[in-house]
Formats: sequence, structure tokens, C-alpha cells
Amino acid sequence: MTDKDLIERIAARGDGVTADGRHVTGSAPGDRVAPDGTLNPGPNRAEPVCRHFTRCGGCQLQHVAEPALADFVRDRIAGALAGQDVRSHAIRAALLSPPQSRRRAALTALRTGPQIAVGFNAAQRNQIIDMRECPLLLPELFELIAPVRKLLGLIAPQRRPVKVKLQMLDQGAELVLEGVRAEGLDAAMALQDFAGANRLARLAIDQGEGVETIWQPEPPTVRFGDVAVEVPPFAFLQATAGGQAALVAAVREAIGDAPAVADLFAGVGTFALSVQQGRKVYAAEGARDAILALGSAANRARALVATEHRDLFRRPLIPGELDRFGAVILDPPRAGAEEQVKQLAASKVPAIAYVSCNPSSFARDAKLLAAGGYRLEWVQPVGQFRWSTHVELAARFSK
Repeated sequence: MTDKDLIERIAARGDGVTADGRHVTGSAPGDRVAPDGTLNPGPNRAEPVCRHFTRCGGCQLQHVAEPALADFVRDRIAGALAGQDVRSHAIRAALLSPPQSRRRAALTALRTGPQIAVGFNAAQRNQIIDMRECPLLLPELFELIAPVRKLLGLIAPQRRPVKVKLQMLDQGAELVLEGVRAEGLDAAMALQDFAGANRLARLAIDQGEGVETIWQPEPPTVRFGDVAVEVPPFAFLQATAGGQAALVAAVREAIGDAPAVADLFAGVGTFALSVQQGRKVYAAEGARDAILALGSAANRARALVATEHRDLFRRPLIPGELDRFGAVILDPPRAGAEEQVKQLAASKVPAIAYVSCNPSSFARDAKLLAAGGYRLEWVQPVGQFRWSTHVELAARFSK
């Protein structure tokens, strides 16, 4: 065997890659590929911790040891920036969320005869792996899987997928079921009994006509900084509390002591409310329910946060608006924010804190900002989706 048989890195989809460019499923950096195609383990392999690994699509990298996993997260970002010829002055060490810390998950359930499977889809197959353990989820969320399986025996249709959305809020777990048929007194009583027995913060269902809240003893909230937001059903939150803390800390560092900040794609206020103490914040968001929740929370707390329901894809802030701020926080969806970034590139904003869940679209937008005179000072990689190929980051640009 030669160096061409050595696994040098992990590709974007989780395959190991040899020196001569071969992709090898299930390999880790430092492994060697034998002539018969088998793998000779290297120093960066780990023993998978879940019986469902290689079949469940929730994890791709349980076989990779912690240091190599952190390197993969960092290298994904470095590779994306290099592909766009963007120079990064510092890509920091990745911060990984620990096992059993995922506070949010969208699972699928399928009823086939008397059997009900609940879990993530199988890796690269249209099949549901019935979840009997999960090292990713908060234990409080995983404990709901068995009761949910039993509940779906009453309200899940045959051979039609049901979405099972779980999220941990301040008051406890939230459960949203999409695609169920809860008709009649028995179904209504079963839902109420289930929610009470499992001490849910909220239970909501969607039978095809929109989300209907079935159980909510008090308004469910999520706290950002010192402000509690009454969030809509399955509102977008960062996947782990530790990941959120890492991103908020990076954003605070990136915006410095700017007295006025714009938070674009603000959601329910993860960053706007976390950084608002001592400064004025303008928050823009295209999802009406999210921006209403943020605005209500800011008003109750008397925070200096002004909100606007605004589609930033169709109506981005222009330089004349942006130049009023000492810093801008940008947290777009996976596709990035190309139109808004073009306006930012033409602005005079001194600092930009860019939060991204997609290194490719981030690198494309970073190239636009660099062409407009911005300098990418640093990038903080964050691995919230442990053992997956999903990578997040926060970065600072300055002009």
C-alpha cells in the first residue's frame, strides 16, 4: 500500500477521500484502503455509539474520532472559501455540541398495519428507521418517542407519513404532529391525556388545514438574554443550547460596542434580544409570526428593539438604510442572502456579523463582500449537528 491508499480527508457528504481522489464510504482520516477494498483503521476512528448507525440518516460520522470531527467542520469552511478565492485571516477551532444535546428534531412516523415506526429517514433511502435509541437528542425528548408511537396508533393514517416535530422550550417539550386524523371524542381525549401525562409545554396538530394548538397550559417561551419570547409552534431555534451560546458570543464579539445594530433575518430574536442591552437594535424578518413574537417580547421587556416585517429577498435594505448602523447581523437561510449582501457590499457599515448554516452559500456571499472592500477577519466554526455533515459558523467582516 502507498500514500495514494491513505484517507486524507472527509468530503462534504461524509465519505473519506484518498490522496488520488477516491471516495470511500465509512472511512476516516488516517485509514488505509487495502488492495481488496477493505479498510485498515487509522488513529482517527471511533467506535459508533448507536445501534442504528449506518442505517439511520441522522448521523454520518459516528465512526470519526473527536479531533478529526472538529477538523472536518473547520475544513468544510476553509474549502468553501478557497473555492471562491476568498482569503480568510483566521478560521478558528470548531466548537462541537456534546452528545444528547439536540433540543429540536423533525422526525417521520409511518403506520403499517399495527406497526408504527418513528425516527429519522434511512441514509440515502426512502425508509424510516424505527428509533430505539438516539445519542443525539436530549433525553427528555427521546423519552417521548415511545409514548408518541403509542399515541399514533390511534390517530396516524395507514401508510401515510406523519411528521413528528419535537422541541424543548422553557416550560418543557413541544410536540407538533402533521398529517394525523384526530376526529371524534376518543381522539380528542387521547390527545389531552397524552399532553397532560407527559407534561408537554404545547401539543399541536395539523390535519391538513393548518396548525391547531390542542394543549398549552401557559404561553410557551424561549429566553434570549433576559427577554422571554412567546414563540409560535415549532419556531426556528438553534439546534442546541451550547451551539446557540457559541454563535451569540461570536456575534457579540463581531459587532463590538456598536451603538446601533441591524439584525437581518432576525427570526424570533435569537441575536437581536441577546445583544440589545445598551444599544438600539433594528430587526427585520420575512416570517410574520416570528417577527410578531419578537416585537411583542421586546415591547413587554421595554427593550430598544424596533421590528419590521420585511421580505429581505425582494426588498433588501439599501446602502442609505444600512449606513445608519454601526454593525449588521446577518443570519440568512441555507440559500444565503445574495441580494442583501450586494447592498451590504456597497454600504459603509463598519462591521458585519454573518451567521450561516451553509459554508457554500456563505463563501459565495463572502466573495461579494470582499469585492465590495470588506475584509474577512475571522470565522468561528460551530458543529451543532454532531456526527453529521451539517456545518454552521459565525464570521466577522470589517471595512
